[in-house]
Amino acid sequence: MVPAEDVRLLQGLTAAGWQLVETRLTYYREQLTAFDHPRFPVRAATVEEAVHIGQIAARVRNPYDRLHADVGFSNARADAYLGQYAQNTVAGKLATVVLVPDVAGLPVDSFVAISDLETDAGALDARLSRVLLTAVGPANRGWHVKLVAETLHRARALGHEAVLMTTQATNHAIFRTCEKLGFRLGATGHVLVCNCL
Repeated sequence: MVPAEDVRLLQGLTAAGWQLVETRLTYYREQLTAFDHPRFPVRAATVEEAVHIGQIAARVRNPYDRLHADVGFSNARADAYLGQYAQNTVAGKLATVVLVPDVAGLPVDSFVAISDLETDAGALDARLSRVLLTAVGPANRGWHVKLVAETLHRARALGHEAVLMTTQATNHAIFRTCEKLGFRLGATGHVLVCNCL
């Protein structure tokens, strides 16, 4: 991950054979005490749902994410990796909590995995949450903004100062969520890989 401002390093890496696989935007939402958005029914995913959460992530493919855009990964391998990562956010405790919709009769086809960044919070002397991963399947269309809104409500209730969320520069659906919920762009960077060794 190289900040967009470091043009010389980016030029040097690409001249040496490194390849761009993702342009990444980091958004943040602060002033959480002023966050006043409608509430939505959510609950924490259970360990028994870990495999299902992984299946959602594997099924909802983003061709521009860091793994799918890397020629070193086949789509099947990238899907499997994201599926296992999402599964581990629940079963392996990679996330502090994973929220899913809690509506009678609505299948769980979306989730948001959240980290409370305890180590970073200690170093920065600020309590923060970070959206690690989200996925929304067709049965939960429209739930991305709802899950992220509930992430902000949760952070406010915990006394956190900000919520961070990262996405690809191609992910226009996430931009709309950010605009609706008052996120601001904090940083732009490029993910490069070396398949030249």
